[in-house]
Amino acid sequence: MNYKVIDTLRPNLFKDVFPYSEIPKIKFNNIQLPMEIPEDIWITDTTFRDGQQSMEAMTVDQMVRIFEYLHALDNGSGIIRQTEFFLYSEKDRKAVEKCMAKGYDFPQITSWIRANKEDFKLVKSMGIKETGILMSCSDYHIFHKLNMTRKEAIQTYLTIAENALENGITPRCHFEDITRADFFGFVAPLAKSLMELSKKYDIPVKIRVCDTLGVGIPYVGVELPRSVPALVHGLRYYCDVPSESIEWHGHNDFNNVVVNSTTSWLYGGASVNSTLFAIGERTGNCPLESMIFEYGQIKGNTKSMNLKIIADIADYFERELNYKVPARTPFVGSEFNVTRAGIHADGMLKNKEIYNSFDTKKVLGRPPLVAVNSYSGLAGIAAWINGYFRLNDENKIDKSDARIIAIKKWIDDEYAKGRTSNIRNDELKELVFKCIPNILNNEETEAM
Repeated sequence: MNYKVIDTLRPNLFKDVFPYSEIPKIKFNNIQLPMEIPEDIWITDTTFRDGQQSMEAMTVDQMVRIFEYLHALDNGSGIIRQTEFFLYSEKDRKAVEKCMAKGYDFPQITSWIRANKEDFKLVKSMGIKETGILMSCSDYHIFHKLNMTRKEAIQTYLTIAENALENGITPRCHFEDITRADFFGFVAPLAKSLMELSKKYDIPVKIRVCDTLGVGIPYVGVELPRSVPALVHGLRYYCDVPSESIEWHGHNDFNNVVVNSTTSWLYGGASVNSTLFAIGERTGNCPLESMIFEYGQIKGNTKSMNLKIIADIADYFERELNYKVPARTPFVGSEFNVTRAGIHADGMLKNKEIYNSFDTKKVLGRPPLVAVNSYSGLAGIAAWINGYFRLNDENKIDKSDARIIAIKKWIDDEYAKGRTSNIRNDELKELVFKCIPNILNNEETEAM
């Protein structure tokens, strides 16, 4: 099919879907689309670009260290395929130079530049093979931010893309606000024209599908422009964009960033853009660590990745960047695998698999723990001791062990006096050493 840009005097703002005075609406058409997971799927990172804009600026050394961590986490798997940097400032360029000097295969270094010829020359001089270029797609942006018509916008974008191709650079075209854009009236003509330029220069042209406000919907049967399946399917079958050139970039405004990103994989997009710990503007970007687990569940493995590095990166963010990872953040928060309910603690004491879906100690280096409070009971205390001191099955403490009765009495007295907070680890550790003085005597235990 040949799609031509549909110019219009008035912007199409989809007010039936986005009334502004109310929350957005979901419109259904009940069209069912097939799932087609690409053979090769991967993750890209924008911690240094989109993520860094939401927090204190990183130093050159900090960017280099995090780049090293990303490389160690990927561990030669190629799952974390790329990471992108700004090239605006001398600091950014110095960080890129130092990271490039590492000679790593993964993650590959890409850039983000202003859309002008001089910046393309900068990318080329630095030896970077791919760069991001902003191409706003919705009439919200075209009419109200750029003050252009659709035809003017599409001509501007194609000229910019061709400038990149003339310099031998792969353009990654950021289709900003695509989930509020006229797909057949603007997105499809732009994507088709970009694919024609790709053939002309025999250089890939990538499209980053940007759910800028996080309004994408993951399930099928939803109308464009909000449908993630329809957007990815449409780019592939109506615009001839190959899977390997489709990258999803989402935000979490409506709590759907992970499922939307995964859905883009399921319906034919090869890559998903993310940041470490979901840093990013407003509610954040897609968390890189979550997409590793989505990848692992879809593919059945994470190849050679070293997932224990995730905890090291979280520690570095908190220690060096003054960034506090929320305690209940999946996979990385300090309490992501900590249980408080007494009945759950009793289950953990009997068999960790009852309330732990995978071996968090083996995979992430994070054994499951319990928090001790007024509801924990003997089982909760025993489970905390076993987890904190990492006692193996042969040496673990049972809830019927008489030595923990004194610990429970102290805890009960604390709450009888009016305490409401959890018992701190340092308090419990002191109590255990007092009541079970030989806790560290066995070679099979490992104190924390």
